[in-house]
Amino acid sequence: MTELTISTLPAAPLHVFEIWSNAAAVAKRFKATCGFALPDMGRSGGSDALRLIRFEPTVWLVEGDASALSAILSDDGAVTAIGGGIVRIRLSGKGWRTLLMEGGVFDAESPTFTAGCSAATIIDHVNVRLHVVDETTCDAYVPLSFSQGLLHFWKQAAGSLVG
Repeated sequence: MTELTISTLPAAPLHVFEIWSNAAAVAKRFKATCGFALPDMGRSGGSDALRLIRFEPTVWLVEGDASALSAILSDDGAVTAIGGGIVRIRLSGKGWRTLLMEGGVFDAESPTFTAGCSAATIIDHVNVRLHVVDETTCDAYVPLSFSQGLLHFWKQAAGSLVG
């Protein structure tokens, strides 16, 4: 059996930060206020207090204190609370990459998918957002309505993985 732990993380403040217009101006205001640049596509950035994970060209998932973000956006976008609709699932151990290949369409085994990387994909017919925390840890953001089914799928698949 492959070394793998699947655990549901506690609920946390999660928001979507979306830019509709004036992206360069928003990026400049963001960096001036937050002290770091908006992460590039497929990357994350920030600190323990505020982390942004970019999954789409103009959309970031925000973990932590999003209170300053609405003012940064002004009329150029929106910040939307989504914490109640998303379950954070932590996959840890050497087998997380192999597990994500089960029922998935994304190459989680790629050596370029490393710490700080993110991806939006489908696993077992569920839209999943992935964020690589470190070499042995990946967090998955799963819609609440599909989380129990995906957890069941992953736990069954984990039982059959050979390491």
